[in-house]
Amino acid sequence: MSNETQGSKTYLFFIVLIAVLGGLLFGYDTAVISGAEKGLQAFFIGAEDFQYTDISHGFTSASALIGCIIGSALSGFFASRLGRKRSLVLAGVFFFLSALGSYFPEFLFFEYGKPTRSLLAAFNLYRILGGMGVGLASAICPMYIAEIAPSNIRGKLVSWNQFAIIFGQLVVYFVNFMILGEHTNPVIERISSSIYSVGVESDPWTITTGWRYMFVSEAIPAGLFTLLVCFVPETPRYLVMTGRDEKALDVLSRINGMERAREILQEIKNTVTQRTERLFAYGMLVIFIGCMLSVFQQVVGINAVLYFAPRIFDSINMGDPMKQTVIMGVINILYTLVAIFTVERWGRKRLLISGSLGMALGAFGVALFNLIDGLPPIIAVISIMAYSASFMFSWGPICWVLISEIFPNTIRGAAVAIAVAFQWIFNFIVSSSFLPMYNMSAGDMGEKFGHMFVYALYGTMCVIAAIFVWRLVPETKGKTLEDMTKLWKKK
Repeated sequence: MSNETQGSKTYLFFIVLIAVLGGLLFGYDTAVISGAEKGLQAFFIGAEDFQYTDISHGFTSASALIGCIIGSALSGFFASRLGRKRSLVLAGVFFFLSALGSYFPEFLFFEYGKPTRSLLAAFNLYRILGGMGVGLASAICPMYIAEIAPSNIRGKLVSWNQFAIIFGQLVVYFVNFMILGEHTNPVIERISSSIYSVGVESDPWTITTGWRYMFVSEAIPAGLFTLLVCFVPETPRYLVMTGRDEKALDVLSRINGMERAREILQEIKNTVTQRTERLFAYGMLVIFIGCMLSVFQQVVGINAVLYFAPRIFDSINMGDPMKQTVIMGVINILYTLVAIFTVERWGRKRLLISGSLGMALGAFGVALFNLIDGLPPIIAVISIMAYSASFMFSWGPICWVLISEIFPNTIRGAAVAIAVAFQWIFNFIVSSSFLPMYNMSAGDMGEKFGHMFVYALYGTMCVIAAIFVWRLVPETKGKTLEDMTKLWKKK
């Protein structure tokens, strides 16, 4: 129960718990492809009316990201028109329909189990629909949490959204592992530079059925999220912006206590009197920084590793790649917890810079493994784990924290939408270009050249990201969302 001086931590906990389920679905939807992509590739290699190439598979593996771009670009519109809460409900519906459609893309129009160009288009449309859910959730979940959380724990609570994303990825790694069971991923044999065939020894179950089960498994958490989010309140800041001050005060008092709620309500009202300020009302710099935070979170290459983890571990030839992917997921969870419990003490900038340098070391370690023959595979495995772990305590959660809090109240919806759209545009570029670059051949190195090149490129981006944060990104630790308005008015 809330009172004059203290709000209900239990009430806040359950609101945030439900909101971060959107983050879990974000992680689940984007990482489900990691276990399914080889079976999916083998399925469409069997098409008779077109040739399924590396470029085709790169696009199919990353097609959900097109939806992410659309969903995130529209998130500002939906957040302003529907509100934060109803936008999350819409995202849940998209997740649910995408899970069913990806499982059964033949629905109504196509022959079951017969791969064709048209069926591939239908499958990609369902994945794009799920991506729209991810795009909405990726922008609105951290915005929702930031707008409802007390300023002294806002960074920690928004970081839990990243924990949920990584937990969702771990869950789907484990679910994919369990679905695969005693079956094995198909053997893909290379015929030419971009054309493949399925080895005769391949397990037919993974080609016809396994990938379908992996995609449809998302329907369970998607349905649960859609139902539960109906019971959370709208954010106080959106309620004030739409003239519902009494309802905003009620929500604020239950979280902060009535005394502090009145103060926060007045602060909010002071910064939202101009409800339709121009996007660049506070200058270009804040928009540039927000967008570049999103760009760097992607060009460091992490999602290419997460989406294709089993394939990458398989190329190292050290143990079961699915098990190693699950182990990486566990490590990612542990290092995300590091961010959650240090973000309010160490600050945003210190974590971003140290994480960037840790990622650079890991990426360059993998590049070195592929450059020098004879190095033990454990070097590559440890380097990938270090690279991933460094991202998880830095760019993974902290980028979302900064995007959710760096923009002034009156432009937050539109600015977050643009920043997150940039994130998904570069996610798509990185993810769809990974396989063609990874499989590049050159001279005596063969395909190892592509492996070396791609990680050297990501390592370089990590170093540039550290310099960008050091020189341009302001520290927002301990500041209220209303303080951001004052900060950028002075710039």
